Amino acid sequence: MPASSRASASASDGASSSAIVAGTVNGYHVLKIVGYSLTKAVPNGKSIKSRPFRAGGHTWHVAYYPNGQNAEKAEYMAFFLCLDDTASKGVEAKAIFSLLDMEGNSVSSHSFTTRVVNFSEERSWGYSEFMKRGSLEKSEYLKDDCFKIRIDVSVIADFHEEETPLIVVPPSDMHRQFGDLLLSKQGVDVEFQVEVFAAMLTFIYTDALPEMKQQEEAAMAQHLLVAADRYNLERMKLICEDKLSKHIDAGSVANILALAEQHSCHTLKEACLEFLRSSRSLKAVVETDGFRYLIGSCPGLIKDIFSKLSPR
Repeated sequence: MPASSRASASASDGASSSAIVAGTVNGYHVLKIVGYSLTKAVPNGKSIKSRPFRAGGHTWHVAYYPNGQNAEKAEYMAFFLCLDDTASKGVEAKAIFSLLDMEGNSVSSHSFTTRVVNFSEERSWGYSEFMKRGSLEKSEYLKDDCFKIRIDVSVIADFHEEETPLIVVPPSDMHRQFGDLLLSKQGVDVEFQVEVFAAMLTFIYTDALPEMKQQEEAAMAQHLLVAADRYNLERMKLICEDKLSKHIDAGSVANILALAEQHSCHTLKEACLEFLRSSRSLKAVVETDGFRYLIGSCPGLIKDIFSKLSPR
């Protein structure tokens, strides 16, 4: 197989797909490697080039090294993001390379993020030790001689400082969300506090949450997040995540982290971990009732927390 051939011939048979996710700054590309065993014939140090795709307002391709980028990394597969555009100053961006499972979800143990770097026609960035071939071949992620990776691209448009919300709330989709709530029979026997139910109804009819007192906002946002997750009110859930992210402190971080883990709030979870990374009072956090609750309710999360808190 020539080194310049398209990855698993996916350009012609539809094995690779791409989509713009958010405006002109962020995008992603899903690359499907079809006929993995055949790609192993590519010599060490040689790559297979994916078809070009658009993301973040620029054109890119992925270089796949089936047998390693160099002799020292011969047992690893490598993936690099390459800029196809001609840009005199290059493009400031970061990328996330993720192995996908059969359902299309990222595999956390094989998901890697670059720092913000300068991409140019001469300079690409990626991971020379993305995964050992032997590990892939023994895993559930290789099926019918195929596997997929996803590359998320975030292009930095400029470097001026601007405060942006941690949680991005999407435009209103109330007609669909209200219909889902009315049609669903799930959760009809779940009891809510009167204030929580009233706030949820306010959101359903007005597309906005009622005004809350500062001292009550964090507790109410937690209850509303649970309700939003239960009834698939995604926009209300994101609004609650955004509110809770502004209440993270040493006394609340453990409780909020447990809530984020239980309700799949990935951005809120990362905000909690970022607080713990930068916190000088980790000992105080560990001694809180919330942290003890976290140990009991999400024991698997504790190892993840301390692995992410190790020096970078």
